[in-house]
Amino acid sequence: MTSVLSKFGQQMSHLTGVRAIMKDIIETLQSEQSADFINLSAGNPVILPEVEQLWRECTADLLASSDYGEVVCRYGSSRGYEPLIDAIAADFNHRYGLNLTAKNILITPGSQSLYFLAANSLGGYTPDGALKQIVLPLSPDYTGYGGVSLYPEAVRAYRPTLEVNESAHRFKYRPDFSQLTITEQTGFVLFSRPCNPTGNVLTDNEVNRITSLAADVPVFIDSAYAPPFPALNFTEMSPVLTPNVVHCISLSKAGLPGERVGIAIGDVATIQVLESFQTNLCIHSSRYGQAIAARAIASGALAEIAKTVIRPHYQQKFAVIEATLDEAMPNVPWYLHQAEGSIFAWLWLQDLPTDDQAFYQALKRYGVIIVPGSPFFPGLRDDWAHKHQCFRISLTDTPERIAIAIRRLAKLTDEVYGQTTKAV
Repeated sequence: MTSVLSKFGQQMSHLTGVRAIMKDIIETLQSEQSADFINLSAGNPVILPEVEQLWRECTADLLASSDYGEVVCRYGSSRGYEPLIDAIAADFNHRYGLNLTAKNILITPGSQSLYFLAANSLGGYTPDGALKQIVLPLSPDYTGYGGVSLYPEAVRAYRPTLEVNESAHRFKYRPDFSQLTITEQTGFVLFSRPCNPTGNVLTDNEVNRITSLAADVPVFIDSAYAPPFPALNFTEMSPVLTPNVVHCISLSKAGLPGERVGIAIGDVATIQVLESFQTNLCIHSSRYGQAIAARAIASGALAEIAKTVIRPHYQQKFAVIEATLDEAMPNVPWYLHQAEGSIFAWLWLQDLPTDDQAFYQALKRYGVIIVPGSPFFPGLRDDWAHKHQCFRISLTDTPERIAIAIRRLAKLTDEVYGQTTKAV
């Protein structure tokens, strides 16, 4: 049966950003040659034995408790599972000197749904027809932001400035405050810290400048990789929790991607708006994931394992990428974004003679899959060549296979630029 879709139906039935290229990646991995590929495209976290064991223990505790029936056999509050909300409030109040109550916290079915709630509550068209923009202050950023609004024209991103260390082959993005504009037409501001895909961590000063510019506007900070869990920051950072900030947490990279647990911490009025939207949309998030998360957070085990197991695992793999690039890359203008956090590396091939999509396809012939960078610039309307010269590289394979993949990438880079590489 063929249905006639509404405008929103047509929009939401099409994949955006990286998800649009995942179809090709999946088909490649399902081909007869799939066993020969090194897949550095994955956003799935590695199943670390210590992390899996933590969730097994929390599950066993839940199964043995008198709470089990109440958790899985009954509906709950749209705001979230009360023991989880209490655990988050207690942790953040103790850790950061706050005075959070249950009214400041909302549990959502993953953080992607949280941004959908925000985008369509605070962004888009007002009753009098004015467009409220969703401002991304630094591009590139999370590709999923491009698909959260029912009005794609509402998403507006700003080009960054680049700090480049040519001799070290490293670079870093900075917000361009001379261009960033936040006005009464801004519905809310949104950015990730640490950033997916680049690993960039905005400094406290940069975040405070953004929150000051947006004094009367909510600032949603996507903290899916931030401390205290999963603590995938490789540089010192603390959450910035000013009154207009909505601090957004995901437990996916803390080992629970299948349970879709997102957490919003913010002012009471904004949380109430998001809660009402969620009630109409899906009632509440899965309570099983919330119940085991409550145990892991309240005990302190999750924050501890994030620091001692999760962070070192990915940090060591980033070191492998750095060392292999430095050893194997030809004498061309290549730059790796500074290692500041997340489970990805971000590579820029300046003046690339082809584009990111063609390079991605060519690298598959070398048995390596990475992600073209162009989908990670949602809302950026500038015709900027840089968008087609970057790549996201996942840290989710073994160190040995990552090194092999990077050497193959270096060989292709040499071929594309037409220069002689170092021996590999």
